[in-house]
Amino acid sequence: MNKELVIVFVKNIKLGKVKTRLAKTIGNQGAFNVYSELVKVTQEATKNIKADKRIYFSEAIVKTQWKGNHKMVQEGKDLGERMKNAFKKGFEDGYKRIVLIGSDLPNISATHIEEGLKLLHDNEVTFGPALDGGYYLIGLNSFHEIIFNNKPWSKSNLLEITLKELDLQKISYTLLEPLNDIDTFEDLTTSEFYKSNLELQKKITQLHD
Repeated sequence: MNKELVIVFVKNIKLGKVKTRLAKTIGNQGAFNVYSELVKVTQEATKNIKADKRIYFSEAIVKTQWKGNHKMVQEGKDLGERMKNAFKKGFEDGYKRIVLIGSDLPNISATHIEEGLKLLHDNEVTFGPALDGGYYLIGLNSFHEIIFNNKPWSKSNLLEITLKELDLQKISYTLLEPLNDIDTFEDLTTSEFYKSNLELQKKITQLHD
């Protein structure tokens, strides 16, 4: 088997359930359209990666999406527990280097994911910092439960607190380049992802005419 695994966390694309902060500005349908396009970006970024892939849906497996990939459902009461369970299963199944990403990064590429895996040869943990203070990618070469327990999920100090804990435990880590995710209307309209997607622009504009 392959020694490397890429885990993708995907929300089931349901109206009113995705990009809820963004929906406050552009409505549920607009947020639905944006997230649908972001998932396509993630699919493209992971398409040709040689590592094994597991797609974890938030609620239920969708057979028509991510065809040809191993699909599962996330388990746990919060994001930390869901990620912890996914990593734990990966290591139990024999993988040596595991990277997990979300599916709402407009600028995620195969390069980020492959670099994350590569850095795990010399570091125990790797993070892709998000500009909002969290992270868009986490990679491990062994299981460190501490990373996932009692953390301020969705808060601006998430990565800072996590790195301080790793320093205290003398767990080695490294960082990829920071990327911005899309949570607000300003995030959306200033992104190249939006500027270059004329079809998405048209849909959003039509919703607000």
